[in-house]
Amino acid sequence: MMKRVNKILIDLPIPEHGDMNAAAAVQELLGGKFGEMSTLNNYMFQSFNFRGKKKLKPFYDLVASITAEEFGHVELVANTINLLSIGNTVPTGPDTAPLQNGKDARYSLHFTTTAQTAYPGDSMGRPWNGEYVTNSGNLVADLLFNYLLEIGARTHKMRVYEMTTHPTALTMIGYLLVRGGTHIIAYAKAIEMATGVDVGKMLPVPSLDNNKFDYARPFMEQGLYNVLYTWGEEDYRDINQIWKGKNPETGEQLRVIHGMPEGAPVPDFPELPEEFAPGIDRDDYLRILKRLQSNL
Repeated sequence: MMKRVNKILIDLPIPEHGDMNAAAAVQELLGGKFGEMSTLNNYMFQSFNFRGKKKLKPFYDLVASITAEEFGHVELVANTINLLSIGNTVPTGPDTAPLQNGKDARYSLHFTTTAQTAYPGDSMGRPWNGEYVTNSGNLVADLLFNYLLEIGARTHKMRVYEMTTHPTALTMIGYLLVRGGTHIIAYAKAIEMATGVDVGKMLPVPSLDNNKFDYARPFMEQGLYNVLYTWGEEDYRDINQIWKGKNPETGEQLRVIHGMPEGAPVPDFPELPEEFAPGIDRDDYLRILKRLQSNL
């Protein structure tokens, strides 16, 4: 079972104004074929369906612990999309067309379907597809697929990074570039442990150098490129049998941290009366408050 903590992985800048087309581009990193919903669901089903969990525990622990982190990545990208949607409309009367910006937005679903929040789909509005999940049951085949999935995800992150100058989007992508590169190395090491083949010699595919991305450097300086988390209290600690030695990119010692990152507060998004969201006016709120307090 999962334990939920009311934090997000990093502190995201709260913008005064969002960027509706940047939000559209970032959708690819959420619900695209190589987005965070794909990495999450691939690893999640592989961990649920893993055969020989006791016999092959270090590999199970690796996939299971990265699964937990991917939940946080999905949450982080969704929150970024929501922050990029701030200030794109104005709360005026319905006859003044307060949502008129949605006519020219590349992603009209943000205006018609989700009240300017994240959608479980790609940058063109196509819903995320369960066919993106590969869970063959063959350990080496699944590890190799995960390795290639992370490489595809990194490529997409680099491209979306170059599509916007919005600091909220770039902060999120900079962090995921660092963590995604870590996962590429983790799966390369797992394949080497399982087969004896040094997949790391294939790197960079693409380049794992994050120093050219200004918004990734702070996370590199924190050493996050060398860390895997267990995300459990006493479980999943055998990832240290795979995640060990030196980082092939930085030459620094790899570390396993038992537990999870410290995290940051979850943004509290403003109400959007023009979207009828959350649709609770002052009188409604007072009635709800009275009912909530009635049995205290």
